[in-house]
Amino acid sequence: MKEMLQREGRRCRLLLESVPAPLTVLFVFSVVAMNLLANKSIDLPVDYLALDCGIVVSWVSFLSMDMLTRRFGPGAATRLSVMALGFNLLCCLVFFAGSALPGTWGESYVPGSEAVINTALDHTFGGTWYVLAGSSLAFLVSAAVNNFANYALGRTRPGRGEGFGAYALRSYLSTALGQFVDNLTFALVVSHNFFGWSLLQCVTCALTGMGVELLCEVVFSPVGYRVCRRWQEQGVGAAYLKFEEEMGR
Repeated sequence: MKEMLQREGRRCRLLLESVPAPLTVLFVFSVVAMNLLANKSIDLPVDYLALDCGIVVSWVSFLSMDMLTRRFGPGAATRLSVMALGFNLLCCLVFFAGSALPGTWGESYVPGSEAVINTALDHTFGGTWYVLAGSSLAFLVSAAVNNFANYALGRTRPGRGEGFGAYALRSYLSTALGQFVDNLTFALVVSHNFFGWSLLQCVTCALTGMGVELLCEVVFSPVGYRVCRRWQEQGVGAAYLKFEEEMGR
C-alpha cells in the first residue's frame, strides 16, 4: 500500500510538472466558475426548457480535458479533474467563510431591501450542501465518461489519429456524451429533487446544454488541436509519458 501511494504521489507530481501552467489555471478556473454561475438560471421562452449560466464556461473544462487526454491519456485527465474539483471545494470553503462573516455586500445598498439582498448574496456565495454535492458528483462522473470515451474513440483509429479530423471526431463525440451526463446528473440529483424540475425539464436541460456547449467546443477545437500538436513537437510532458510507459511494462 505504501509503495502504491508513493507511486501515485510521484505520478501526480510529474503530471502537475508536465501540464503547462496556463492550461491548469484555465481548467481550475472553469471548474470553479461554472459551479458558481450554476446558481443563476437562464430565462427561456418555453417551460419545458431549463438552463443555468454554468454553460457560459463549462465547455472550457471539457475542451481542456480533451486536450489533456489527447496528450497525456485519460488517466491523467481524470486525475487533474479530481485535483480541479479539490481546488473548487477549497474555493467553496473560502466563499462560505466570507459569507459567514458579519458585514454588508456593496450591491445590497438598496433602500428598504438591504437585509434581503445581503442574505441572498450570502447564500449565493456561501452555497448549499446539495448544490455542491450534486455539482461535484456530476463533474466527477462526466469527467471520467468524457476522458475514457475520448481515449476509446482514439483507439478505434490506430495510426490515423494524428490529424484534425480524428481529433475533432473523438472530441465532439466524447464532449457530447460527457456534457449530457454532466447536465443530466446534476438536474436529476439537484434540480429535480430540490428545485422542482420535471423529468422532462431535466432531460431537455441536458440535451440543450449539451448542444450549446458542443457548439463552443466545435468553435474552439482547432485551437485545442494546434496546442496539442505544439506540445507533441516540443516534447511537453515527456517525463510523465516515460513514467507511464515504465509503469505499464
